[in-house]
Amino acid sequence: MTSPMVVEIVRQAFTQCFWLCLPLLGVGFIAGVLISLLQIVTSIQDSAFGTVPRLAAFLLALFVFLPWMLYRLTEYSISILGHLDKYAR
Repeated sequence: MTSPMVVEIVRQAFTQCFWLCLPLLGVGFIAGVLISLLQIVTSIQDSAFGTVPRLAAFLLALFVFLPWMLYRLTEYSISILGHLDKYAR
């Protein structure tokens, strides 16, 4: 295996990791901003008021995006495992 092949495999792995994490991180960020704004407007500083809705939004996003994430991960795994003979040289 040559150095450019290793660089390409690592680049693909980081790219897949980015795309798999992006929807959940985006939902978490948006939920965090909205809950923080709501806390500022209502002057409620209870930690449960901020944590529970964020966790619920994250869990909902996980259930919504899980099929897409599994599809992407399976597609990537098949592409890596399908070319093992090329990588073993």
